[in-house]
Amino acid sequence: MLHKYKKTALIEAEQFNGSDEMVKKYSVVDMTNVTSVPLHGPRWFLPTKEGTMELYENDWIATGIDGEHWVIANDIFHKTYERCD
Repeated sequence: MLHKYKKTALIEAEQFNGSDEMVKKYSVVDMTNVTSVPLHGPRWFLPTKEGTMELYENDWIATGIDGEHWVIANDIFHKTYERCD
């Protein structure tokens, strides 16, 4: 039988702005520092428990209850989460 569920755990999230501070804080890989080839895709990548995720400016970096990080696109973030502090 199909049931509906909602998330009950709080997360912390920070909107990614491309700053050196955030790149360092979350161990983001900046491809402009890795390759001399012009980029035609994402510039940043976030290492996660499930693998590396593409990260764009204005995406959100979420931190779960076990300290894990993942990327949430800005539009999805605003449809899914509500600030509660």
